[in-house]
Order: sequence, then C-alpha cells, then structure tokens
Amino acid sequence: MSAKKTPLTVETPIHGMICNRHDGDTTPSGLRIPVTGRASGRVIVSGQPVPVNNGRFATTVTLKQDVNEIVVVAESNGRRDEERLTVLYDQRSFPRARFSLDDNILFLRDIARNAGDYRSIFDNWFLDFFRTMHRRYGARFHFNIYFEDVYFFKDFTLEKMTDKFKSEWRENADWMRLTFHAMRDQPAKPYINTDYATMKRDCTKVTEQIVRFAGEESLSNYTTVHWGECTLAGCRALHDLGFRGLVGYFEELDGKPFVSYYLDSFHQKHLFGRDYWKDISEDLIFVKHDMVVNNVKLGDIVPRLDSLAADPHRSEILELLIHEQYLQKEYGEHYEPDARERVETAVRWAAEHGYRWVFYDEGFVGA
Repeated sequence: MSAKKTPLTVETPIHGMICNRHDGDTTPSGLRIPVTGRASGRVIVSGQPVPVNNGRFATTVTLKQDVNEIVVVAESNGRRDEERLTVLYDQRSFPRARFSLDDNILFLRDIARNAGDYRSIFDNWFLDFFRTMHRRYGARFHFNIYFEDVYFFKDFTLEKMTDKFKSEWRENADWMRLTFHAMRDQPAKPYINTDYATMKRDCTKVTEQIVRFAGEESLSNYTTVHWGECTLAGCRALHDLGFRGLVGYFEELDGKPFVSYYLDSFHQKHLFGRDYWKDISEDLIFVKHDMVVNNVKLGDIVPRLDSLAADPHRSEILELLIHEQYLQKEYGEHYEPDARERVETAVRWAAEHGYRWVFYDEGFVGA
C-alpha cells in the first residue's frame, strides 16, 4: 500500500512484497524480516505489542510459508486503524536467470517459407544460434511473438506457419518457450488503452497458433506485452487466459511509470529496485528486466552486470532481453552486427557467475 495520512502507516514491508534470503535473517523457523512504520498510540504487530518512539515503530516478524499475512494495528484515543499485508516468502530462492526475446516473427517466417527444404527448425540460423547458446551455457530462451509481420515483408501471419516440426518444438520445450507479445509491431504501445475483449482476442489468436504448430508444451504462463504498457482490463484478460506473471522495465519517464503496465508510481518505484512484486488483488507477479542487451554496447555489458551483481535485491533473478530485429539483417536500420556477440557475452557472464537457467512458470518464479 502507498503511504497515507492516518495514525498508522506501514513503511516496510509493502503489500505484495516478495522476500527472499536477502531480505532478512534465515532462521530454523523461517525468514525474519523488519516491520517498520509510523503511528500514534499503541501498536500491535501480528498479535505482539510493539514500542512506539517519537511516532515510529520497528519490530520483526518471521515468514514461515510462501504466503504470509502481517496484521498491524494502531490504537489511539479510541480510534483503531489496521493494515493487513500479504507478504510472499521465496524460501527456495537461488540465483537464477532467464533470457527473453521480444518482437519475434521473422525467424518463424523463414521456417515457414523453407518448410519444404528444412529438415529441422534449427536449419534456421536464428534458432540454431540460440541452440548453440543453450548447449554451450545451458541457457533457456523465451520468445515473445507477433501474429503477423507488417513491419518489413508484410506477407506473413502465424496462420502460414508450418506444423511440420511440431514434435521438434515439443522436444526442445525444456529450454525454448513461445508466448503472445502482440498482434504486430505497429502501432507502438498497442495495449496502453486496451479493453478486455481486445486483449483476450489478440492473445487467444496468437496462443492458438502456437499450440497448433509447437504444442502446448511450448507455452508459458509468463509473458511480456509489447512495450510493457497495458491497462488493468487488458492484464485481467491475460490472467483469465492463464497468465500469472508479466515482465517489464518499471522505469520512470517524465515523472510517470514507463514500461510498467498499469502500475502506479509507488509500485513502479518499488519494482525498480527489486526483482519482483505481486499484485495480490489481481493475482499477477511482475518481474523486472535487468538488461536490454541491444541497448548496451558490447564493452559495457560485463561492467553493468558486475554492478548489478552487487545489489542483492536485483541480482537474485537475472532477466536478460534482446529484440529480434537487432539480430536480423533484414531489419536494416535496427540490425547490430555484434548483436550475437552481445548475447553470448551476457549469457556467458550469467553461466560463469553461478546462475541457474529457469522458466518462471517452474515453481515460485522459477525456483
């Protein structure tokens, strides 16, 4: 909850906060975390009285299970204020990583156009490169895809994608996933003002095609919506279609949340310094991107990752990202000749620093 002017304000933890071993002291009983805030009068935290000094209180509680409720009560002059906070405990946490790719459509077009000649999806150079990264470093890749290409060739939709290689997609689903991103590349921010029905229609259309040509095994219940901007109604549609998590930048631009879905400034700022947070009321977990590889020069990738590793609240889950167009010569102006080297540099760093490659739908955000 955001701060409010009442006799009681809980500052930490916040409602929906996800805690792991870096957020407190691990004990045989669970994770002991601080509870702090401002209040007047008498304060009780989860049934225990807590001293109030100069209008402030501080104590600890122990998180014992994945989902925990903390009840904070303030009593003053006959008034009773209460805050109930749900706090999640990622008790099986370990350093883990995932590499996602946005804006994908061209590699699927190539496979479809060459279905008569290709004996494998890995005859496509794009997928062959990522298979090499998987074999070399154990990396796992999540492709967020469009329904159609209207940016360059303007002649392909997922309905033209061959199902000839369906069994091969299934066989490789342990390291390669496909999910909805948007209908197409343009316009920008297509879901920033969307309604429920539009999002449900678009996502269903893409998902049905993925299942047709790659099997249900290739799906995930996490995705990244194009531009990471989406209304609450649109996100509810995604939830009703089975999604349980969304990935974004959670940055600020011109004083407003940017690439932050429907979140307000309070929660955007919280996520900017964290790996994850859950909107309890909507049953959706948000995960923060750590590096957009196509935005970072090759020589800066390792120093930036080294800097990230120094922050325990942002380095437990390493979310790496690149957009397809920076790897594809056909995209012209966006193509970066060293994009593959940038990908490998980031992937190699993660592998060398002990990260385990996961998909977020496996357990509690991949743990």
